[in-house]
Amino acid sequence: MAEAISLKFPDGSERSFDAAISGAEIAAGISKSLAKKAIAYALDGEVRDLADPVGHSGSLEILTRDDPRALELIRHDAAHVMAEAVQELWPGTQVTIGPVIENGFYYDFAKNEPFTPEDLPVIEKKMAEIIRRNAPFKKDVWSREKAKQVFRDKGENYKVELVDAIPEGQDLKIYSQGEWFDLCRGPHMVSTGHIGENFKLMKVAGAYWRGDSNNAMLSRIYGTAWATKEQLANYLHMLEEAEKRDHRRLGREMDLFHFQEEGPGVVFWHGKGWKMFQTLVAYMRRRLDGVYDEVNAPQILDKSLWETSGHWGWYQENMFAVKSAHAFTHPDDEEADHRVFAIKPMNCPGHVQIFKHGLKSYRELPIRLAEFGNVHRYEPSGALHGLLRVRGFTQDDAHVFCTEEQMAAECLRINDLILSVYEDFGFEEVVVKLSTRPEKRVGSDESWDRAEAIMTKVLEEIAAKSGGKIKTGILPGEGAFYGPKFEYTLRDAIGREWQCGTTQVDFNLPERFGAFYIDQNSEKRQPVMIHRAICGSMERFLGILIENFAGHMPLWFAPEQVVVATITSEADDYAMEVVAALKEAGLRASVDLRNEKINYKVREHSLAKVPVMLVCGKREAEERTVNVRRLGSKDQTSLSLDEALAALSGEAVPPDLKRKAELRAGASHQSAA
Repeated sequence: MAEAISLKFPDGSERSFDAAISGAEIAAGISKSLAKKAIAYALDGEVRDLADPVGHSGSLEILTRDDPRALELIRHDAAHVMAEAVQELWPGTQVTIGPVIENGFYYDFAKNEPFTPEDLPVIEKKMAEIIRRNAPFKKDVWSREKAKQVFRDKGENYKVELVDAIPEGQDLKIYSQGEWFDLCRGPHMVSTGHIGENFKLMKVAGAYWRGDSNNAMLSRIYGTAWATKEQLANYLHMLEEAEKRDHRRLGREMDLFHFQEEGPGVVFWHGKGWKMFQTLVAYMRRRLDGVYDEVNAPQILDKSLWETSGHWGWYQENMFAVKSAHAFTHPDDEEADHRVFAIKPMNCPGHVQIFKHGLKSYRELPIRLAEFGNVHRYEPSGALHGLLRVRGFTQDDAHVFCTEEQMAAECLRINDLILSVYEDFGFEEVVVKLSTRPEKRVGSDESWDRAEAIMTKVLEEIAAKSGGKIKTGILPGEGAFYGPKFEYTLRDAIGREWQCGTTQVDFNLPERFGAFYIDQNSEKRQPVMIHRAICGSMERFLGILIENFAGHMPLWFAPEQVVVATITSEADDYAMEVVAALKEAGLRASVDLRNEKINYKVREHSLAKVPVMLVCGKREAEERTVNVRRLGSKDQTSLSLDEALAALSGEAVPPDLKRKAELRAGASHQSAA
């Protein structure tokens, strides 16, 4: 007699079943309509094939196509259908791997001639035909010998290699849809018909087998698939918007920066771009003033320090190492310094050295050290992506050395600062997630327990303080190897998510370097070290800002705020007077006196995304007025020069300084009252 199991359903009800019962049978027992809509089931959160036996007691949910978890299944099934379509259209093409990725899927193929963009509509048409066949997905478990023989007979040599890579003892699952089949871990939906028509193949690319440049080059096809037509349309629209907002294109149009082969992954800042960069740094400095001590640690340090910190063991492949040129040219010179130095990939070990310099008392804690530190990390050339993925960048890095009792308050203080900075740049949708202990980690379980308990309470307080405005969550196993962390993800103007800020608790580095303070009992105590970043990489944050605003930067942040343009040379002297007054008022302004038509000047400065143009002609010069044109608007406003100066000066005040002025005004008003 089969063992009985107890299953709990989402509505809170519990029922007993035979352990061999399948998800499909349970769905049918609940209702005929649910059985028709069911595509899979989840047991204790694990998604399974609907035909699988349940096997043990737990919480069970029947999934339909409307469930958010179905999206991964739709994309997984679409990848299999794409592979079948390719092999029907081009017999002899070998199928390799085809995983689900963010927003879609891909499959790698071994084909004599690579795919072209013109092939994609042909494949899509064949996919639609296969989906309409509505062939059921069926799972079989094969022996290793059978799988290798079948794939070898089909000429699928890559599949044979994949079979060999599967550890002994693991089932070899084969999923078929009609006559076509593939090696796959699953799960899948009930049949191909559940995929629907809301898919699109996006692009073709080359990819090395197993990501190794020593292996054969394969042909990769990327696709996307969604549950509804509306979701697909929204995604494609977002991609169109993202292309328009690409910071690399806008960087060229706005003359901000460039990259070149001689400096892979490092930025060549132009005047306007560097002004924007320095405006960001100045803003961040003001936000830290009076709270953090700004310090500066060396750019290169002896390898031994990085060995002590653990980076040489944990992070060596991502670091750049150097020797003196003299050591290379005179290898036998005993007087030469032959040591290996590492260019710093992060600032934390240097900050520990600064903390350690001189005896520290518990009365001095917390000690907060900040640095706009230039760091270098090796990124594969294929991963480099404008400002968003570079090898040399500036971290708005800080480290707080505190007692364990001070940890919660410091994390909350950091949280308030991070959220305030994001709000100043217009980001109001923020998600804060707690990343907990990974499998590979340092430190005792007891210290992790304490840290995670404290940060869980902080996370609850963050959610409570925001009144539900800030969303929170948990990322199990995603913490740093040295401690749990908060990750701050913001949503931009077109709905994309960017992970930027972090708050990381560290028991590891202070212990490795022997950092301590003297407690109230005159005993040595190890401090807690909190790593904090708000922008993260300043370069990346600028790239995000450029794309978020589509180059239409807020006036206070724009590298060039105002251009004064003349209609006629008769207004040249007045235009020079206007630009001088703007600069006197603290605005970043320039003048365009060229003998060009005003429409040409407007187009050119609009392309460069200058927020405001003040147009001056003979009449404006006589009346001492200016014609105000805003970027992206066809409206024009005539103002007196004094009115324009007052309005633009007020608008150009950074939000943090505006808040300070308002607080001072409020305090002055209360004092007078």
